[in-house]
Amino acid sequence: MPAEVSVRKPGPAWAEGLRRALPITLGYVPVGFAFGVLAVKNGIPAGLAVAMAVLMFSGSGQFVFASLWGGGAGILSTAAAVGIVNLRYLLMSAAESPWLSRLSRTKRFLLGLGLTDETFAVHITALQEGWPLNAATMYICNSTTHLSWVAGCTIGAFCGNLVNDVRPLGLDYAITAMFLALLVPQCSSRLHVLVAVFTGALSVALKANGMSQWNVAVATVLGATLGLVLSLRKERPAEGDAA
Repeated sequence: MPAEVSVRKPGPAWAEGLRRALPITLGYVPVGFAFGVLAVKNGIPAGLAVAMAVLMFSGSGQFVFASLWGGGAGILSTAAAVGIVNLRYLLMSAAESPWLSRLSRTKRFLLGLGLTDETFAVHITALQEGWPLNAATMYICNSTTHLSWVAGCTIGAFCGNLVNDVRPLGLDYAITAMFLALLVPQCSSRLHVLVAVFTGALSVALKANGMSQWNVAVATVLGATLGLVLSLRKERPAEGDAA
C-alpha cells in the first residue's frame, strides 16, 4: 500500500494535467519526428507510420517495428520483439494499482491506453508525494502527450524527406535525455539510486553479452526484485523493535 504522506492541493484538473504533460511533450515531438523519418526510410508508408503512433503509442515498440520492417523480418518475429520490449508496462501497471484500484474499470482502461514510461513517471511521482488521485488530471496529461507524439510522427513521416540524417540535430538522443530527466527526481534515496544504477548497468551488460530485446525486460525485473528484497530487509528490524 502507498505510504501516507501529506496531501497537497493542486490546481484545476486541466491545469495540473497540462503541467505534467509539458516536459513530456517537449521530448515527444522531436523523438516522434525522428520515428516518422526512420519509418519512411525503412519503407513504411507515411499513413501507416501515423496509424502506429495513434494505435500503438509506444516509442520503443515503434522504433523496433520500423527497424525490423526495414530488415525484412517476419510478422511473428516482429510482433514477438515488440511484445517483449513492451513487457515493462506490466510492471508499471502493477506499481500504479494500489492507487488506481479505487477507479472504475472503464477509467482504468482509458488511463491504461495512455501508459508510457514518461506518463507513468510523472503520475507515480505525484501520487507518492501526496497529490490526490484525479483521473481527469491523468487523462488530460496522457491525451496531451499522445497528441504531441502523433504530431511529431506525422511531421516526420510526411516531411522527413527533407532531412537526410536526424543525428546531427541531436534528435536521436532526445528520448535518452528525457528518460534521464524523469529518472533523476525519483532517485530520492540510496535504495532508489542503487536500484537505478544496478538496473541500468545490468541492462547494458546483458546487451553487450549478446542478449537481444530481452535485456531491458530482464534487467527491469531483476532490479525491481532487488529493490523489493532490500526494502523488506530494511523494514524487518524496525518491526522487530516495535514488537
